[in-house]
Amino acid sequence: MIQIGIIDLQGDVQEHLEITQKALDKMKIQALVLKVKTSSEVSKCQGLIISGGESTVIGKLLKEEGIDQVIKDYEMPVMGTCAGMVILSRMAGYEQPLLGLIDMHVKRNGFGGQKLSFEEVIKIFDQNFKGIFIRAPYASKVGDGVQVLAKIEDKIVAVREGRYIATAFHPELVEDTRIHEYFIKEVLKCVE
Repeated sequence: MIQIGIIDLQGDVQEHLEITQKALDKMKIQALVLKVKTSSEVSKCQGLIISGGESTVIGKLLKEEGIDQVIKDYEMPVMGTCAGMVILSRMAGYEQPLLGLIDMHVKRNGFGGQKLSFEEVIKIFDQNFKGIFIRAPYASKVGDGVQVLAKIEDKIVAVREGRYIATAFHPELVEDTRIHEYFIKEVLKCVE
């Protein structure tokens, strides 16, 4: 059975678990969604979600636990949201551990601090989606192989490169399952 892991180091872990399960149910797919904390647990997954939180802390914990190397070795699909977007980037304009899986330069807290958090309807997959931005980053620059999925003005807020997907906003905080469904489809493609 397919296992999708939610990195359980900090952030909206439970919310990601619930919306991923809801997406699987909607798609009528049986899979196990579980919280993972160790490299051994991550190695048993076919897909992984890195939630929001503090990207420097998450990056250090991924490295300390050896999870960063497992992600790179297994080449599994990974979705990163908010801090997860920072972690997946090649450059974050700040010295911290990064996975470097998406060729993008990310500006941490790009929209400002906690008080400047906001909600905005964005266009993604040619449809409207309610984006919740909390101390959100954005990508200021992406490489040729990166597909831009959504923008707010000139700020890139959702991308995909190969089997890696990142959003600056928190899709786990809305009832809309489309982004998690998109990720699940990528996981299924990689296990076929």
